[in-house]
Amino acid sequence: MTLKSTHIAALALFTAIAANTVYAADKITDQNKTLATVNGIAIPESRLNLNISALAQQGKPDTPELRKKIQNELIDLEVIAQEAHKKGLDNEAKIIQIIAVTKQNILRNAFVQDYVKHHPIADATLKQQYEKQKKSLTGRKEYKVAHILVSSKKEAKSIIAKLKKKANFNKLAKSKSKDTGSKEHGGELGWTNPQAFVQPFGEAIIKLKKGQISAPVQTQFGWHVIKLEDVRNLNIPAFEKIKAQLAKRMQQVALQKAVKALRANAKIE
Repeated sequence: MTLKSTHIAALALFTAIAANTVYAADKITDQNKTLATVNGIAIPESRLNLNISALAQQGKPDTPELRKKIQNELIDLEVIAQEAHKKGLDNEAKIIQIIAVTKQNILRNAFVQDYVKHHPIADATLKQQYEKQKKSLTGRKEYKVAHILVSSKKEAKSIIAKLKKKANFNKLAKSKSKDTGSKEHGGELGWTNPQAFVQPFGEAIIKLKKGQISAPVQTQFGWHVIKLEDVRNLNIPAFEKIKAQLAKRMQQVALQKAVKALRANAKIE
């Protein structure tokens, strides 16, 4: 038995709740059905099924071997919990607070699941929001950009001088750039919206012409040499392609409003 294995079972249990998983009634057996008994304390079989359901969300098949493994982990958890209780660890101030916060987080996730279930976003509302956003985005441009990030303005100027002498931008990015996320791709950032970047990086993009290299641009990350590779009209995905994403975003906004209302009605001193 290892602490790592017991942690997996606990993590799977919390993941099951946090992931807003909906369980079919036939997949969770009677709470009174006992999986195992440890020193007279029963472990319900429903706890095993809850873990199995959570792991199924991660693509793990339900097998007898997996069930046996989770069963052993749950027994280990119970053994350790009982021993911790004997030692009085559950009465320590820090542990009491950790348990309280963990319970609150689980209840918060349950509240979110319940709220989403009982406040679905109607297709007509989603479509209306999609058309509104589509209208606001029509006519906008998106830009294919690459950059080289260095530590100083002097380094940036040196790179620009090399580029003016026909040096290869991608090779310079791979050898000089501090941006680990893009340097291996020759500084490529792909098609993007200038508003997605920190300023003045985003502002510099829209001032460039296709194929043009920027002057040194400073942000909190360092100094950038930016290349505008191409420009095109913004590609707005079809409604069905972003329907789920749009619904999730609108549910988040609605949930934030609900929490704000709960806070406004609460007596906070």
